[in-house]
Amino acid sequence: MNPSSSPEIGKPVRTGSFMSNVHDQGQGRPVLFIHGSGPGVSAWANWRLVLPEVAKDRRVIAPDMVGFGFTDRPAGIRYDMDTWVRQALDLLDALDLSRVDLVGNSFGGALALALACRHPQRVRRLVLMGSVGVPFPITQGLDAVWDYTPSLANMRGIMDWFAFDRSLVTDELAQLRYEASIRPGFQESFGAMFPAPRQRWVDAMCTPEAQIRALPHETLVVHGRDDRVIPLVTSLTLASWIPKSQLHAFGQCGHWTQIEHAARFNQLIRNFFNEGDKQ
Repeated sequence: MNPSSSPEIGKPVRTGSFMSNVHDQGQGRPVLFIHGSGPGVSAWANWRLVLPEVAKDRRVIAPDMVGFGFTDRPAGIRYDMDTWVRQALDLLDALDLSRVDLVGNSFGGALALALACRHPQRVRRLVLMGSVGVPFPITQGLDAVWDYTPSLANMRGIMDWFAFDRSLVTDELAQLRYEASIRPGFQESFGAMFPAPRQRWVDAMCTPEAQIRALPHETLVVHGRDDRVIPLVTSLTLASWIPKSQLHAFGQCGHWTQIEHAARFNQLIRNFFNEGDKQ
C-alpha cells in the first residue's frame, strides 16, 4: 500500500526481527500509546482523536502491535504478552527513549501494566483506560468482539457493544471498520489470537496482584461507567491495588472513552502528565 493512501500508515521502525508501523509526531516529553484489540484495529483508528491534541506539547508514539494493523506479521510468531512487551521495549530502544509516559487501552492497558511492572524504570507515569490486566469473568461483549468473523453485519453488531451512544455507530463507520478487518492478513492473525474458550486469554493477560500492588508509578485509571466489553470493576480493582492511583469514571460512556468523550479524555491525560512535569 502506498503510505500516502492511508492515515493509518506511519513510519516503519525495526523492532527486533520485524518492522513495526509507528505514528511518531510532536515534540517534548514522549508518550507511548498502546491500542486495544478489536477486529481490524490499528493505532490510528484507536487514537486518531487523541494523538493530534496531545502532540501539541508532547511527542506522541503509537505503534501497531504485532498481529494488528500494518506492522509485519512474521510467520510463527507467538501472540502473547511476552512478545508484545518485547516489541514495546524494542521500539523504545530503537527510538532511543529511556523513559516514557504510557497510555494503554483495553488489551493495550494489560500490555502497559505488564510493561510498567516488569520494567518500571522505562515508565514515568501510567494511564490505564478500560483496561484488562486483572481477573474478571469474560463479558458477553468481549467474547463477541474476539469471536468476530468478517461481515458488515457482524462489524455493526460488534461496534454496538463498544459505544454507549449508538448514534456514533454509523453505517459509514461500520463499513470502514469492516473493510479494515478484511485487509490481507488482518483477520488471519486476529482469528488466531483469541480462539475459544476465551476466558483463558483474559487470564493470560493478567499481571499478578503482588506486582500491581508494588507498582511505583503515579497512575491514572479511566473507565466508561457503562462499558459492556470490559467491566468497570476491573478499574475499581486496579485503583484499589495500585498505591499511587486516581480513578476517573465517565458516565454515559461505553468502551470508547477516547472517542465518546475525546475532549474530556484528552484534557484529563494532559493535566495528569503536566502535573508530573512539575514534580
